[in-house]
Amino acid sequence: MRAFVLTGPGEGGVQDLPAPDAGPGEVVVDVERAGVCGTDAEFFTGAMTYLHSGHASYPVVLGHEWCGTVAAVGAGVDEAWVGRRVMGDTMLGCGTCRRCRRGHQHVCGQRQEVGIRGGRNGALAEQLAVPVTSLHALPDAVDPVLGALVEPGGNALRAAQAAGAGAGDRALVIGPGTIGCLVAMFLRAAGAEVHLLGLPGAALEFARSLGFEDAWTQDQLPPLPFDAVVDCSTGTTAPALALSLVEPGGRLVFIGIAHEPTPLDTRDLLLADLTAVGVLSASPGLGETIAAYASGAVDPRPLVAATVNLEDVLDVLAGRRPPGAGPGPKVHVRP
Repeated sequence: MRAFVLTGPGEGGVQDLPAPDAGPGEVVVDVERAGVCGTDAEFFTGAMTYLHSGHASYPVVLGHEWCGTVAAVGAGVDEAWVGRRVMGDTMLGCGTCRRCRRGHQHVCGQRQEVGIRGGRNGALAEQLAVPVTSLHALPDAVDPVLGALVEPGGNALRAAQAAGAGAGDRALVIGPGTIGCLVAMFLRAAGAEVHLLGLPGAALEFARSLGFEDAWTQDQLPPLPFDAVVDCSTGTTAPALALSLVEPGGRLVFIGIAHEPTPLDTRDLLLADLTAVGVLSASPGLGETIAAYASGAVDPRPLVAATVNLEDVLDVLAGRRPPGAGPGPKVHVRP
C-alpha cells in the first residue's frame, strides 16, 4: 500500500509499505479521508513531546482523524463489520489496567495512540489496522468530510460539555482554530451565547463567517461576565487570561496545549470558587459527536479548506496552503 511516512523532522514522503494484516480482534480499513492535525505538525517540527519521552519515534505514519470502510477482519471479529463505514478512536488502552477497567482507557499508561504513540500506524495511508473495539459505525448522513471530523469534534464536544454552558449562559472560547471553532459550534448548539477571542487576522474573520459575530481581539473584548471560558489556544499566557476573565463560580476548560509550562495562580482559582477541567481526548464523546453531525445540529464541513493527495502532505505539514484552498483551518487527505 501507499503511505506517507515521516522519517525525521522536516523529512518524509510517500512510500510503498506492506499492507496491514488484521490480527486477532482487529480490522483492516480502507481509508477514505484523513485529517492533518496540529499534533502531526509537531512531529514534522520535532517538537512533539512523545519523541522526547520515548513514546514515539521516527519513522512514523501519521493520521488519527479518519474515516473509511472495513475491508477485512481478524480472528474473533464478526464478519458483519466488512463493508461498514467507520471511524475509530485514537486512544487504544491496554484493556486490563485499573484505568481501562474504570472506563478511562484514553488515559491508560500503556496506551497506544493511532498515528501518534506506541508504534501504531495512522491513516495517512491507503489502509490501516485497528482494534474492532475502537470502531464507531457511521450513518449515511455522515459523509466522508464529516467522518474525518468526528475525532476533533469529540474533543470539542467534551470541552463544550465541561464548560457546562447552555441557554442563559455566556461562554468565551480562546483560540479560533479548528478545535476552538468546533467548541464554539457545540456551545451554540447547546444554547449558549458564544464569544471568541483571538489574534487579529484571518482566523477571526473565518470565525465570523461561521456566524460568530462576537469574535474579538484582546483589546476589543467587551467587559462582559463570562460564565465559562474554554482555552483552545497554545499560548503560554492564555490560561492565566482565561482565569482572569471567568465569572466567580464559573468554569474553566483547558484543551489547548502550550509549547512550554504556563503560569497560573491557584489562589485566584480557589478564591473565585471556580471549577477547572482538562480535556485530553475525544474518546468518551465520539458517539455523541456522530449523532450531532448526523442530525445537523452541528455542521463543521466549512472548516475544511482543501482535500489533497498523499504527495501533498509534506507541504501541508510545513504550513504551505494548498492551491485554491478555502479559508478554513483544516486540510483533509484522500489516500
